[in-house]
Amino acid sequence: MFQIFKEHKGFGKQIFLLAKNELIKTYKGAVIGPFWAVIKPAFTLFVYWFAFSVGIRSAGNVEVIINGEFIANFDRFIFMLVGFIPWFFISESITQGAKSIRINRQFVTKVSFPVSTIMTYTSVARLFVHLFLFVIMYVYVAFAHGVSIYNLQFFLYCPLMFAFFVALSWSTAPMSAFSADFENMIISIMSGIFWLSGIIYNSYNMEVDLLVFGKPLKPILEFAMMLNPINFFANGYRNAFLYDRWFFEYPLELIIFLVEFVLVVALGIYNYNRLRKTLPDVL
Repeated sequence: MFQIFKEHKGFGKQIFLLAKNELIKTYKGAVIGPFWAVIKPAFTLFVYWFAFSVGIRSAGNVEVIINGEFIANFDRFIFMLVGFIPWFFISESITQGAKSIRINRQFVTKVSFPVSTIMTYTSVARLFVHLFLFVIMYVYVAFAHGVSIYNLQFFLYCPLMFAFFVALSWSTAPMSAFSADFENMIISIMSGIFWLSGIIYNSYNMEVDLLVFGKPLKPILEFAMMLNPINFFANGYRNAFLYDRWFFEYPLELIIFLVEFVLVVALGIYNYNRLRKTLPDVL
């Protein structure tokens, strides 16, 4: 960990400039440039709104029940909107973070540059887009749902989300540089991860009536959803902007996430230090 911090020391300005350049490079040649970073998620949200509000009209509102307590009925679009905003950042951070070393190999093979900062500025570039989308979301939610002190939890969830997926990229980026199969595996499972996370449905109250060995499956699934860190952030944003709940009101979910966070950081440090010295030869 000290090695990674040491590599970042004195590179704050370079990380910011490289993150800015990362966005410019991504949309180079497009007339509207970085605005595609907003158009793409906006179109995705429109498709889901049309599917659930127009195509599948029976979907109706989302009834949120947590631990047997009725919270409220929410318009399905605003419910999905608050879940999609962190998802856009998470999905981009996972996929772009995994390929960050490979597509920026010049910093590893040709110049003396701290390798760990590559994953950082890649995530910072995604964070710029996330903050812009968040402002749009917040304006919409403020008009529809109002403003409350619970909204301040954004300043907890957003930095935690950024740190978690930067730490995850400490493992995925070096491993993807060693094997293109690992990167392809990550890309191929992202769609499945989306549907297994509570982005468009309420994971606190799973509508399942199945029995397994005579026991109801519902509580097992609801606990399994708590093990998904993506679900933690989707629910965290909804707790802050829709449910009006503090993060300490659900200690089990928070403890599970913190344990996973420590494990991801420890695994990231181990993999990064194990592989970084051989990266120039591999690339």
